[in-house]
Amino acid sequence: MSSRFAPVFALALGLSPALPSLLSAAPAVEIAPGAAAQAVDVRLTDTTNSTWRLQTSTDLVNWQDRATFKVRNSDHTFQVDRSAVGARGDFFRFVSDTTVLPNGRAAATTLPSPPANYSVLNLPAHLRVPIILGQDNTPANNPATNPGATLGRVLFHDKRLSANNTVSCASCHQAEHGFSDPRPLSTGFNGGLTDRNSMGLTSARYYPRRSFFWDERAATLEDQVLQPIQNAVEMGMTLPALVTKLSAEAYYAELFTAAFGDATITSERISLALAQFVRSIVSSNSKYDQGVATNFSNFTAEEQLGRQIFTGQVGNATCLACHGTDNFVPGNLNNNGLENPSIDRGVGAITGNPADDGKFKVPSLRNIELTAPYMHDGRHATLEQVVEFYNSGVQPHPNLAAPLRNPPGSPGAGQPRRLNLTTAQKAALVAFLKTLTDRTVTSDERFADPFRGTSTLTLP
Repeated sequence: MSSRFAPVFALALGLSPALPSLLSAAPAVEIAPGAAAQAVDVRLTDTTNSTWRLQTSTDLVNWQDRATFKVRNSDHTFQVDRSAVGARGDFFRFVSDTTVLPNGRAAATTLPSPPANYSVLNLPAHLRVPIILGQDNTPANNPATNPGATLGRVLFHDKRLSANNTVSCASCHQAEHGFSDPRPLSTGFNGGLTDRNSMGLTSARYYPRRSFFWDERAATLEDQVLQPIQNAVEMGMTLPALVTKLSAEAYYAELFTAAFGDATITSERISLALAQFVRSIVSSNSKYDQGVATNFSNFTAEEQLGRQIFTGQVGNATCLACHGTDNFVPGNLNNNGLENPSIDRGVGAITGNPADDGKFKVPSLRNIELTAPYMHDGRHATLEQVVEFYNSGVQPHPNLAAPLRNPPGSPGAGQPRRLNLTTAQKAALVAFLKTLTDRTVTSDERFADPFRGTSTLTLP
């Protein structure tokens, strides 16, 4: 065994500090009060994913081994129960260890066996009609399978997909935020910022144009999932390096065999599995979904008014033109008049055509309450700001989408449409948008981090 110590160790843990104590080092140790009176949380962050022994001492001279563990996915947390030792103070340290611990699927992950269901979507009737089925961008050669999407889940949460093991796909697509990022721009593996806001992934399966990214530069989801991995700001990897890295992990040998029949790891298989997992993140149990069959009798009066404004039954809003059907997704690209001239050319930067300047993919509104901030650059912090923008702030860009212009023959024809909503109507529209929230999908265990990263230790 090695005698190398973690560079920082030991806080007396009988003091119950009021605030977490952060000991910065590489690896880093963080010690904080736990939920119970005699509980302490001890967290080790180690991007080398090494094996460590946790030791305790009451005098900083005599040390006792407590546990040996492998750090997986760059950090490990102990929930330490000290109820048996009363007020005695303990010091902790971590000692590097060369012990080879099991690293197969069962040891490394909490994945169920058999795998969870991803292949069959249990959708309500209104999401099984032809217009919705026609929005499904699943290619014939990559239908979701339970083992394939399970592999995709592990890949999605694995920080080893980044060059320094610090960033995963889930870092910028966080479940509690509708699989998006609460920051206007995301932080990459080396601290750099992305060019655009991370788009939410809820119901990404349903997009009839099939393309991905704000500027649709990826023709398919299978193309899209590999690009952040190779991006110099986001994850900083090369695909050959990624294949080599993943091939060293025993759990991936098991997962790739289950998904594809043998343990061979390729970038194509990584792409297929990640796409299967992302397409399985489908919202179908929002308040809106629950109300469809009863003509929304479950809505409040304010939510009903908001729905009428959204559908154009009250006022002159044209929300449905860009967010149609019960999946609230568009059929084309749009310039929504954020500014003139365009600071970010969007699709125009890809095609080189000035007629495409300021055009961007329009995301689904499902779970929109959770995906703040909004727009491709995260400029709007709240739904209220978004509604006010469409109410009074759309700019007269030459490429402005037709639904956002005054119609021909009307006063100010061709100019940005003003909705002139009252304060109550704007609040109602926001209330309706919140009926599209589906926390059953954001809290679904099938989409959560599958790595074993916690232990419970009781001090005798």
